[in-house]
Parts: sequence; C-alpha cells; structure tokens
Amino acid sequence: MSRLQQTDGLTEEQTELVKLVREFVNEQIIPVAQELEHKDEYPTEIVQGMKEMGIFGLMIPEEYGGLGESLLTYALVVEEIARGWMSVSGIVNTHFIVAYMLLQHGTEEQKQRYLPKMATGEIRGAFSMSEPGLGSDVSAIRTKAVKGDTVDGVDQWSITGQKMWLTNGGSANLVAVLVKTDLGADSVYKNMTTFLIDKTAGFGETAQGVTIPGKIEKMGYKGVDTTEMVLEGHQTTSAQILGGEPGKGFYQMMDGVEVGRVNVAARACGVSMRAFELGIAYSQQRETFGKKIAEHQGILFRLADMATKVEASHQMMVKAARLKDAGARNDLEAGMAKYLAAENCADVVEQSFRIHGGYGYSKEYEIERLYREAPMLLIGEGTAEIQKMIIGRRLLEDFALKK
Repeated sequence: MSRLQQTDGLTEEQTELVKLVREFVNEQIIPVAQELEHKDEYPTEIVQGMKEMGIFGLMIPEEYGGLGESLLTYALVVEEIARGWMSVSGIVNTHFIVAYMLLQHGTEEQKQRYLPKMATGEIRGAFSMSEPGLGSDVSAIRTKAVKGDTVDGVDQWSITGQKMWLTNGGSANLVAVLVKTDLGADSVYKNMTTFLIDKTAGFGETAQGVTIPGKIEKMGYKGVDTTEMVLEGHQTTSAQILGGEPGKGFYQMMDGVEVGRVNVAARACGVSMRAFELGIAYSQQRETFGKKIAEHQGILFRLADMATKVEASHQMMVKAARLKDAGARNDLEAGMAKYLAAENCADVVEQSFRIHGGYGYSKEYEIERLYREAPMLLIGEGTAEIQKMIIGRRLLEDFALKK
C-alpha cells in the first residue's frame, strides 16, 4: 500500500475487513467495471459477492443479523468500492441510509421486520426526497399523504405525487419516502412524514399505486438504476410511518443525509485515489522528448497537487465519521468533508485526464469513465452551495459574537 489514505488507530478487525474488500475490488470489480459501465449493465455478480461478504449489513447490529460495524469502517469500505467503480458504492449507499434511519428512528416492530433481511441483502433499500423541479428545496415537496378512516384502531393513508432521482429505484424493494402530511403543525418541516413503502423489484407497476417508469439515462454513474417514482393513490397505514408517528419525517431524513454525506465524501476519496493511481502509472510509462513525462516538472507538479488533495480529503472524511461514531454533532464536519472531497475529486480526475493527453478521451482508458462519474459527486447529497450554507450557518453558531 502507498502512504496515501492511511487511517490511524484502526483495530485488527477493521484493518482485515478493509484489506478483504480491497482484494475483492482489485479482483472482482476493476477487471469488469469498464465493460459493465459501457453497457450500462447492472453488476449482478458483484452485488452477489457483496451480499456474501456481509457488506449490506455492515452497520446493522448483530442482534438483527448484521456485522455491527462503525460508520468509519463503513466509510473505509465504501472508499475502496468506489475506487473500483463508483456505481457499485451507490448501490450500497442508499440501502445503508434506509437501514440507518430504521435503526435510529424505526419502531421495534419495523426493525424486526426489515433489518434482518436488509442485513442479508434480501431486502434492498432506497430513499426518496427529491421531486421534479424541487432540487434542494425540500420544504417545497408536493407529494402528499392524506389521512383516511381508522380501521381496527389503525389510521389509513393515501399517497399521491411524483418523486425523482431514486438511486436503486428499480432494484430496491423498500423505499423510504418523504411526503407532506398537513396535520396543522406550525412549521412546514413538522408537516412532513417518512413512509416505508414495500414494492417488488423492477419497472412498471411495482405495488398498488406505485409505478417505476424506467431508468433515467445519465452521462455517468451507469450500471446502477436511477429512476422516478409515481404514486397514484397508494394505500398504506400508520404502521408504515417510520417511527409510527407523523410529522417527524424531515428530521429523520436529514439525519440519514448527514451520514450519507460522509458516504459521498468516502466515494469521492475512492474515485480520487483511482484517478491518482492511473495518472501516476501512466506518467511513468509515457515518454516525450526523450524521457518519461513524470520527469517533466509540469507533470511532477500535477502529481504532487493530486496526492495532497487525495490525502486531505481522506483525513477530513475520517474525522467526520469518527465524530458521528462518538455520538457527537458532525453536521459541520460532514458538510466540510463532502464539499472538500467532491471538489478535490473533480480536480484530481481532471488532472489525471490531462496527464493522459489524447488517450484520456478514449473509451479504452479508465480515466474516461472517471471523468464522467466525478460530476455526480458534486451534486449528490446536496450541492457545493448547500454544503457552504450548512457550513457557514454552523460556523456562525460556533463563532457568534458575545453581547
């Protein structure tokens, strides 16, 4: 291993797990990623391998059949997977967020029902906040759940609306969906509720009143299915409200997104590392003007800049994960980690692309794929502008002038 992206203070179990995943990535993901990505083909065999390794249950406690690992361990695993192919890490990410939300906010009945099967990968999760024309303004969601009759002491609900940008929208069979429930609370954020929707995997009508139209075609981030979800009078009950009580959905989702930002930072770290590896390897093979291009000062400066950004992003991500594991507030650090890692990733990938010269534009070279994947990290789990707002507001809290 190189000196980059080393993590101090890991246990022997953590070290061995990360090593195992790295070997899996090198042997099972990197050799096939180009072909699968160009075909936009779902990585079925890779997903099966991750199931067998227990990755889908990495942070689910042992009492529910998982491995009971920390957010840091999970982030380091995601970093390795993204180094191989970022789309594969996306398959795990949304599943992990739903499992985390269930663990933190679900009723015991909901935990018992879903978490053991999520740990094995039998149940695969997706979550949904965004809607067409909505972007980052979560308060403007229009998808609405209307309360109906009470049957045998259980409230009935009907959900109608359209959701957007569901990662795993087709392959998932459990979706955590944020909707409006106008029950008269004094805040728009307290009039939102998270419902757990069971559906079948696939496209078309996947449950009563639930339609997944098909995959959204994307410039990158291929292989993983990104979809819309149309809800037309989907009938459900209060038993499917996360935590069993309406009005808490926004805060539950934000808790999930906070750990999701650590996850996106980890993915950016993985892509950055792969771009650096490709760039420094190519620079020692390609010759111009009678010497390896790595010996030219201009390329050497690029490599130094890339490595520094790879290392800085990793350490910021590790800090954010450790704070969350310690039970401390980490919205500032998670925002910083996501912002820094995503921006650095875009820059490192571009510099590696430039090092490759004309060959970087060829689909035969891996850097071409990374060049199309990196932009997603700039917008996933909140744009750079959203991260700056979070960071700035948090800083004003910490550095408020004393009156």
